Amino acid sequence: MPTHCDGCRDGAAFEVPFSMAFQPIVNIRTGAVFAHEALVRGPNGEGAGSILSQIKDSNRYAFDQQCRVKAIELASGLYDPADDVKLSINFMPNAVYEPRACIRLTLATAMKTGFPLDRIIFEFTENEQLDTKHVLHILRTYRDMGFKTAIDDFGAGHSGLGLLTHFQPDIVKLDMDLIRGIDVDPVRRKIVKHTLDMLEGLAIVPLCEGVETVDELATLKDLGVSLIQGYVLAKASFETLTVPAAPGDQVLAVA
Repeated sequence: MPTHCDGCRDGAAFEVPFSMAFQPIVNIRTGAVFAHEALVRGPNGEGAGSILSQIKDSNRYAFDQQCRVKAIELASGLYDPADDVKLSINFMPNAVYEPRACIRLTLATAMKTGFPLDRIIFEFTENEQLDTKHVLHILRTYRDMGFKTAIDDFGAGHSGLGLLTHFQPDIVKLDMDLIRGIDVDPVRRKIVKHTLDMLEGLAIVPLCEGVETVDELATLKDLGVSLIQGYVLAKASFETLTVPAAPGDQVLAVA
């Protein structure tokens, strides 16, 4: 692969305006926000599909770069510098030529805005066919540079378990299909329980996303999950941060 990405660093190849919404990831044991995930939106809050449908091979690299910049720039103006809340940014492994070259604009943006690098989580979705060797190189490089790493949609893709044999990210986000209706589905509960046991043995933090009901939340809490993301706590908010329910409120007071 090429060892530089000047064409994607300046973002010139992606001319579609867009912005970001932020959805909180909450520690339901403490009620504290652990992180906010940056989610692409149209410039006036339109759904992600309005932007993602315009990504092509010719502009994928620039889009990936611009997403990082937009997420960091917005978060730097919204976050409390005194907090340790993380920022989770999605990246496309197929949009990274060489990780140390393609990270330069991210580093420059963080430096310009004063956003701490150790508060950034890079997550990728494993539901597309990827070059495992290339993905591992990216993840290992990001970890060496001090970033946190996460696998999104675990359980829905091609390479999850195989990838874990070579690299253990900081966080694994269990796919929402495993979570949906877990309170009434013993098969899902058993699968999730064994997945949680495996992740604990590998010293990986589990995160359950797509949690929509109080009953799903209660079941996951009983299974020992701490980090939760989903509509039951808060939807994504356009260009602002959502404050989820505090401990003692109905949602987080699940026994």
